[in-house]
Amino acid sequence: MKTNVLAYTLLWLCAIPASASDWRDGDCGKFTVAMIPDTQNYVDFRHQKDFGFPFDAVEQFYEQMMYVAENARSNGGDIVFATHMGDLWQHYSEWMDPEHEARGFKWMPNLHGSDVAIPPSLHVRSFEIPAVVMGYKLLKGKMPFSVIPGNHDYDALWTDPAHPPSRDPRSGKVSNGVRHVGGLHGYRSAFSDQSEFFKGQPWYVGAHDGGADSAQVFTAGKCRFLHIGLQYHAPDSALEWAADVIGRHPGLPTIVSTHDYLDRAGKRNLASNPLQSVLDPHDNDPQMMWDEFISRHDQIFLVLSGHVAGQSYSVDRNRYGHEVHQMMADYQGRGQTVKDAGGKGVVGDGWMRLLAFDLDDAKPGVQVRTYSTHYGKHASELPEYAARYKANEGHADTPDGDFLGRDEFSIELGDFHRRFGGSQGAP
Repeated sequence: MKTNVLAYTLLWLCAIPASASDWRDGDCGKFTVAMIPDTQNYVDFRHQKDFGFPFDAVEQFYEQMMYVAENARSNGGDIVFATHMGDLWQHYSEWMDPEHEARGFKWMPNLHGSDVAIPPSLHVRSFEIPAVVMGYKLLKGKMPFSVIPGNHDYDALWTDPAHPPSRDPRSGKVSNGVRHVGGLHGYRSAFSDQSEFFKGQPWYVGAHDGGADSAQVFTAGKCRFLHIGLQYHAPDSALEWAADVIGRHPGLPTIVSTHDYLDRAGKRNLASNPLQSVLDPHDNDPQMMWDEFISRHDQIFLVLSGHVAGQSYSVDRNRYGHEVHQMMADYQGRGQTVKDAGGKGVVGDGWMRLLAFDLDDAKPGVQVRTYSTHYGKHASELPEYAARYKANEGHADTPDGDFLGRDEFSIELGDFHRRFGGSQGAP
């Protein structure tokens, strides 16, 4: 009974509206948050000239990072924060990490190999990880930013022998079985809380699991915001840590980034590896993350994710009846630039998201724009945009205008002022 009383007390405390003094001392001004989707195909060692690719795809990644740096508020632009959606690089380097092995996990090779534990996978340490680090050196010192591990950023990928690949007798389709990831030695070698990017930075306000989960505070005008980055299928300990971070930053409007969350339909994604959370009781799938963390903390108003090629957007109400806007974008399956170069494959074509906030008016909102640093144009400025991409992203029958509307749209933050305190002078 005492536990229930404590739980309800904590729930009540979380529901207390944030006051304006908690997060703002004046106008925020208009500002932009850069949302950087999965970059794994840009830095894939096989997508470089040295391996016969028609161009060095990593240059498209560097173009993105240079654009963000050049348009930082510190350089006279309007970007105040950048968040990467995970899957920084492509390849794994182990079959199983020591931590899962010590817990008694078993492994069998993955269907089709997945470039694990074979000589080419060593290029992840010699090229792919260093390439990502080089990209972030372009951003270092320009603004606060977040980098989270996606499933490709773990050291190991294996198939669980109790859930092996199988063939559906009726459809003939072959499933991959149930796969698991583990080990973050490679990720921490680049982006731990002790890395050159984060150690000693006043805006880097917390870390868990050596930096796999992290928290940042960024400012826009006279306003402060909290950002929490969570690792792929964040384990219980990560969600407990994140709840503590929110408790230590009361009243700050909070954005959460995590790699795998929404599917293309805007539903919480349970299809990519539906049994991993059953296989490992420490882990949480997207629905569990909503139930156990996101919906319980009223400061969270926006959730960003990648992982699934394409884009989606949805709004759900949390336990207090307030809106939580959820957005997914991942352009790694786009390959027009490869086709134009006479090659085969996909890289991403330089596409990324720019979230332009305007919170000072009576009707606060976010203008979502999708921009290619390769083409130097927004999606709406490219007449052939839908024709190039919609079929490969599951929207072959979607009218061109509707497809474009999935990448360029406005979000009304209708209850933002009621939750966090009104704008200066707004009714």
